[in-house]
Amino acid sequence: MTAATTNAFAVRPAGSRQLAGTGTLLRFALRRDRVLIPVWVAVNALMVLSMPGTLASLYGTAAERADLMRQMETNSSLRAMVGPVFDDSLGALTAWRAGVYAAALAAVMSLLIVVRHTRDEEESGRQELVASGMVGRRAPLTAALLTAAVADGLLALLLFAGLSAQGATGALAFALGIAGVGMLFATTAAIVAQLTESARLARGLTAGVLGAAFVLRAAGDSATADGSSVLTWLSPLGWLENVRAFADERWWVLLLIAGAVLAQGAVAYELTGRRDLGMSFLPTRPGPAHGRLGTAGALAWRLQRGSVLGWSIGFFLAGVVYGGMTEGAADLVGDNEQARQIIERMGGQAALTDAFVAAMIGMLGLIAALYVVSSVLRLTGEETSGRAEPVLAGAVGRLRWAAGHLVIAFGGAAWIMLLAGAGYALAYGKDVGGVLGACLVQIPAVWVIGGAAVLLHGLLPRAAVGTAWGVAGAVLLLGWVGPALDVPATVLDLSPFGHLPKLPGAEMSWGTVLVLCGIAGALVAVGLAGVRRRDMTT
Repeated sequence: MTAATTNAFAVRPAGSRQLAGTGTLLRFALRRDRVLIPVWVAVNALMVLSMPGTLASLYGTAAERADLMRQMETNSSLRAMVGPVFDDSLGALTAWRAGVYAAALAAVMSLLIVVRHTRDEEESGRQELVASGMVGRRAPLTAALLTAAVADGLLALLLFAGLSAQGATGALAFALGIAGVGMLFATTAAIVAQLTESARLARGLTAGVLGAAFVLRAAGDSATADGSSVLTWLSPLGWLENVRAFADERWWVLLLIAGAVLAQGAVAYELTGRRDLGMSFLPTRPGPAHGRLGTAGALAWRLQRGSVLGWSIGFFLAGVVYGGMTEGAADLVGDNEQARQIIERMGGQAALTDAFVAAMIGMLGLIAALYVVSSVLRLTGEETSGRAEPVLAGAVGRLRWAAGHLVIAFGGAAWIMLLAGAGYALAYGKDVGGVLGACLVQIPAVWVIGGAAVLLHGLLPRAAVGTAWGVAGAVLLLGWVGPALDVPATVLDLSPFGHLPKLPGAEMSWGTVLVLCGIAGALVAVGLAGVRRRDMTT
């Protein structure tokens, strides 16, 4: 750095010095996320924008839409799942059907972005190198929040453009609400990243806040049919539905979201200015004087047990919610042939209730694929952060190190599906064996997605994160939106979930299950061979 440059930096106002280098860090963050952000935005936008056409085919007449609204007023379980309906227009039905889940996906995207470019960078030591140059104290946090804002803004633009045909005013309110919820959880992650010393813990705690928001909204919506419950108003997801897009919009609720974003952002900025780089306000407790982890598997379990616990609780509760709404499935569909066909495409040609059970459990299987990818990619995180190097410098081989994490990833996937089945059977109260079998049959397809992540980690470590999440997102999109759009079977069969027997109701196909298990095993074997032969990423 030249003397002139140093002097120019020194005479800047204090506020300017705090943000020096923000533009450069922002460009760098956007370059790093050039795959991650488009994938998340595209999956979310496609999910929402496919809804108007689907809903038009399901509820094509005013009488059908009015009947739907009457059913939602009396079915508390379905309101807990997707929220109340405020109007019978296609735009309002789209906001009802996709709003909560689109907001949750935007929140997950935002928190991942912020933690990746703040606490992850500090934990890996890269932020210390960056901070040694002309970079202000608050520049990394500002760049991370701006990156999240770019992603949420892009999503909002796509949603506004795609839904404007249903009403520009409602489309604007809906798009701003989704982006606002995303930014709210971005600032939540920014605060948590200052409090914790671990990026993993920061992601887990922020995801826990999101889960609590979903539970509060669900509890509030099950109690009232108009979103007026106190519990609903305690949840940011409840704020989104109370914007009432396409149904006499409440613009002041958007101001509430914006105020929360600004308040949390101010807290995050204050905290980041009061701590040293790499430190936290909630430091990690020192470990015992003598180590108690004697194997690579024990270390992997110690690193991932919090994640397994969180997913286990979430899947059990999701099973309870889905099981509770099964009895009302036939009433919701009624005589609507289009809705019946969609459920049959998702859950098979069995009786409607069995098809509904298969469809809901299939959705849980799709979400379990996200768990297995995140757990497998812990290998990539350990490797790129440098934490794997001292472990491998001892008597632990690469395969033993990787196997410890993979046992948790693949075994954990089976465990959470079993818990989901237990919760579903507990709430449904019927056909316990059929429900558990339907959950367990999802596991081979989940393992195939996990095997693809292992393959990418072993052969393409630098592109593993973005590509593996892209595969999981594509499979989720096919399974979620494909049946509603009546996508050809040849396209749906690109997903391993498209080949599973639709239990309960259909006959068990052991040959298909064994083939999928074999594919998963082959993918893992090739991936581990790549891990064994290639240089470690540093």
